[in-house]
Amino acid sequence: MGRFRGGLRCIKYLLLGFNLLFWLAGSAVIAFGLWFRFGGTMKDFSSEDKPPEYFYVGLYVLVGAGALMMAVGFFGCCGAMRESQCVLGSFFTCLLVIFAAEVTTGVFAFIGKGVAIRHVQTMYEEAYIDYLKDREKGNGTLITFHSTFQCCGKESSEQVQPTCPKELLGPKNCIDEIETIISVKLQLIGIVGIGIAGLTIFGMIFSMVLCCAIRNSRDVI
Repeated sequence: MGRFRGGLRCIKYLLLGFNLLFWLAGSAVIAFGLWFRFGGTMKDFSSEDKPPEYFYVGLYVLVGAGALMMAVGFFGCCGAMRESQCVLGSFFTCLLVIFAAEVTTGVFAFIGKGVAIRHVQTMYEEAYIDYLKDREKGNGTLITFHSTFQCCGKESSEQVQPTCPKELLGPKNCIDEIETIISVKLQLIGIVGIGIAGLTIFGMIFSMVLCCAIRNSRDVI
């Protein structure tokens, strides 16, 4: 009996350690998603009339899952401390939801990468045409693109040179730069999503093992 209780206590501490790690991971995911959305390369698009919402869908899911992870981490600690089968069962269900959300984010980032790239490239080409039609009206959006992606024009930079960053050394095709930068960022989002999904599997295993151990210990008593 004492050995059984010792094993139960060991599993409980493992789950508590996991939940602490899970809570910290949730904080990191939220910070990561918000920085990608409002900081870094894409920050200037937040104030645009036509922001690339398709690109942001994965980030919205990621931030939402991060917030849920923080709440679930605390919830899981309570369940482990109280040795409540009901709370642990709810904890498992929440982890399953997070797992699905993170897998969705990862798959979206990898599968939808081409669509997101084309969407932003189309936005750039529309801004490019608007600028050529009316240089006063369309220069703001084009300046934002050139500053964000550190590029200038398409095949040639001569027609849009006034909107290009002064610190830019040499010509850089914006269509190519958009593809490169968006591709890298979506891959990063995908890796984070799949990584967190993998972490939740351990939490589900620990919670089910602890739940079964608690039931068995009560049956013994």
